[in-house]
Formats: sequence, C-alpha cells, structure tokens
Amino acid sequence: MNLRDLGASGIRTPSLILGGNVFGWTADKATSFAVLDRFAEAGGTLIDTADVYSAWVPGHQGGESESIIGEWLAQPGKAGRVQIATKVGMLDGEGGTKLAPARIAAACDASLKRLGVEMIDLYFAHQDDEDVPQEDVLAAFDALIKAGKVQAIGASNFHAARLKSALDIATREGLPHYRALQNEYHLLSRHKYEGELQDLCVQYNVGAVPFYGLASGYLTGKYRSEADLGKSVRGGRMTAFMEAKGPAMLAAMDQIAAETGATLAQIALAWVAAQPGITAPIASATSLAQVDELVGSWDLTLTPAQLDTLTAVGA
Repeated sequence: MNLRDLGASGIRTPSLILGGNVFGWTADKATSFAVLDRFAEAGGTLIDTADVYSAWVPGHQGGESESIIGEWLAQPGKAGRVQIATKVGMLDGEGGTKLAPARIAAACDASLKRLGVEMIDLYFAHQDDEDVPQEDVLAAFDALIKAGKVQAIGASNFHAARLKSALDIATREGLPHYRALQNEYHLLSRHKYEGELQDLCVQYNVGAVPFYGLASGYLTGKYRSEADLGKSVRGGRMTAFMEAKGPAMLAAMDQIAAETGATLAQIALAWVAAQPGITAPIASATSLAQVDELVGSWDLTLTPAQLDTLTAVGA
C-alpha cells in the first residue's frame, strides 16, 4: 500500500478514502464504529464527511455523521489514527446560508464540536456560492486556518471556470488555495471532471478525490436487471445506468475480473485512482466485508490495456 500526496494539502492517503455519508443513516452507530475500526486497521488514513450528512433522512437535521465519527474518535487510542475531511455550504443555519463568511465560521465551530477535534484536516466548500464574492469566501477560510481550526481547504461541486477564478484570486490576494477537488467521477460519468477541470488539477497540484466512484453501487454488479432495483435504498438510481452504457461496462469489467481475480468494485475504484490528477476516490461501506473489498482496490494495478478498454467503453 502506497500513500499519495493529496495535492499540496500536506495530507497523505492510500488510493481510497472512506466516505462517511452512511454513518447514522444506513449504518447505525455500532456498524459505523466497526467500519471505522476496520478501515483504520487496514491502513486507511482519511475519512470524508459533511455537516449536511444526513439531513435528508426524516427526523435528522444534519451532523449525524460527524457526531458518530466524533464518538468513535473519543475512544481510547483512536485520536490521531486518521484525518478528517468535512464540508460546509449545503446546510443553512447560524450565520446565514451556503458560503456566507459568518456561516462558514459558525459551521466550522459546530463541526469541530461534533467531531471532538481541535482542527479539521481538510475543509471543503461543499458547493459553489456565486452570491458571495470568492475573495470573501477565501478570507473566511483564511481566518479559520490562521486560528488553527483548519489545516487545508478544498472545493466540491465546482466548475472549471470558478475553480480557476478562486485559484487566481488566492494567488493575487495572498489567500489560501483550494488544495483538493471533490466532484462526481466514475466510469459511467466523466464529464464533471475530465477536460478543463482535470487539466487545472494537474497544473495547479489540486488533488482530486471524487465521489460516487462506484456509481452509487451500480459498478459493483449488484444491479443487473430491474429485479435487482429493490436491493437497497439507492436502487431507484440504477435505471439510467441500465438504459445507457451500464450493461456494456459491466461486461467489460466481468472480463477484467476474470483476468485479475479482482471484484468489480475494486476494478471501478482502481480505474478512477489511475486517472491523471486523481489522489483517491471516496467510497462508503456498511459492513466489514465491504470495507475489506474497498481497501483491496489500493493493491490492484490495472494494465494499460485494461484501463484503455474501460475508458473506451465509457467514452
């Protein structure tokens, strides 16, 4: 297992980051603790969460995932074993909405309290906010960094022009640069990263840590027919993949699985991790078996021919 630099953030991670969106949602506290234990024991170093996880669940208000991670970190011997990435910008509350500077400050304090840590290792703007000048957003993050509350910052769900603008402003004004990018990217959805945005990440050493690396589970091979749609709460998302390039992609992955002995999930994540500008994909787990499968991806190296085959099918 090799550690990779996450851009210029000072953070290092294997080629897989554990997603925390399921904690307190489809993974209860006991399951979440077990998943976190197994990931850390395997050598995982970075957990990704957000203040909005899981506000979409009836009765939840956001912060559930951070709270569970915080309880796990509070156990003896857990602090310092992993680093934490979290986000601000989708959950309105004290200080305003989205990326209003006062909202960033208040949300950071709330996340720190739930996580039970003194510093957030990587703090993302969860989505762009064109209603707030980028200078003001970056200045708000700068204040958090200077206060020792945040180590590095990242951008999530940004378009290329806005990321380039933010990077230029940071250079011109002496403000912190976004060191990481978190957008959707997987074998069946490449347009939100490839092209100008990918080129920016490579040029400016912004580490890309994409989400939905498994296409919400479709690329595990779990959903091959309409009869499979009821297998999880995400089943309804699979129809679009089934009606497009999904079946052809699964067939290509099946062939590579036969050649390598790897699972489809491992193949999908290894392909993402092999792309220019990518530090590590993010994937979540709700069982120990899933953790073991996911971390197995960081030991899988696909051949150039296998990578080319997958790239061509999804083009």
